[in-house]
Amino acid sequence: MDPVIVLFGLGVGVLIGLTGVGGGSLMTPLLILVLGVKPTLAIGTDLAYGAVTKTLGAWRHLRLGNVDLQLSWWLGLGSIPGSLIGVGLVDWLHQTGPADVDAIMLRALGVTLMLVSLSMVVGAPHSYPVQPALVLRGKVSAVCIGLAVGIVLGLTSVGSGALIGLALIVVFRLAPRRVVGTDVFHAAVLLWVAGLAHWKLGHVDLRLMGNMLMGSLPGVWLGSGATEKIHSLTLRLTMAMVLLASGLGLMGKSGWNVPPLVMLGVPVLLGLLLHRRQKLVRCKEFSSERS
Repeated sequence: MDPVIVLFGLGVGVLIGLTGVGGGSLMTPLLILVLGVKPTLAIGTDLAYGAVTKTLGAWRHLRLGNVDLQLSWWLGLGSIPGSLIGVGLVDWLHQTGPADVDAIMLRALGVTLMLVSLSMVVGAPHSYPVQPALVLRGKVSAVCIGLAVGIVLGLTSVGSGALIGLALIVVFRLAPRRVVGTDVFHAAVLLWVAGLAHWKLGHVDLRLMGNMLMGSLPGVWLGSGATEKIHSLTLRLTMAMVLLASGLGLMGKSGWNVPPLVMLGVPVLLGLLLHRRQKLVRCKEFSSERS
């Protein structure tokens, strides 16, 4: 047992239960940047670990009534084959791609993390309109979004939480509690498919995965139960800063020249700007309520 990995798993598990985000977005960079795990092995192991972790979270959210089963079905119709395409791309890169495959994977993961960070900022509104009925247009949108996210997930292990969560808010207008529950439920199914595909290709370290699960399973149980007790907006914006720093760190590890001042300064600047924006919006909402 490695206590450091268990603690990583506990922290990430709590975040998954609370927000639906944190599996590939946080664990994969931790494995690469802190523990020095090879990118492909980190991605595959994280997907397999995430499948077990999010299955527990999905069951918990399902019992709490937080899951839109119909929307999960249509998302999965696109994301499951998409994830297999993404895993196939990883295997193709290793078989026929250039020699610096690890650097390419690091850059792809770094760019994805930075996009996820920005998506979490965009996808954190103050008020949530009424959810519309899922008509044909919504079903087609769900399949297309699922396909795109599935490919990204199979390739980088990132996307099942933050990117789907953004779509659930912006496109399908789910309330925060339903966003997290539906996100985790859909991701549980998707990660089993992608994780098993990576395991088949030899990209999963079962011993490492076991250490991660020792922390993440109790973590996701605690996080799922505290969904309504912690302000999700503050948590999402904090995670956005962490993910942006992780993305810049991975870009630096891939060979790009990313100064430490940029790696730390840009996320902090983003956090300050967002904090100021939040204060202005809240002041405006308070003024409109009084008038």
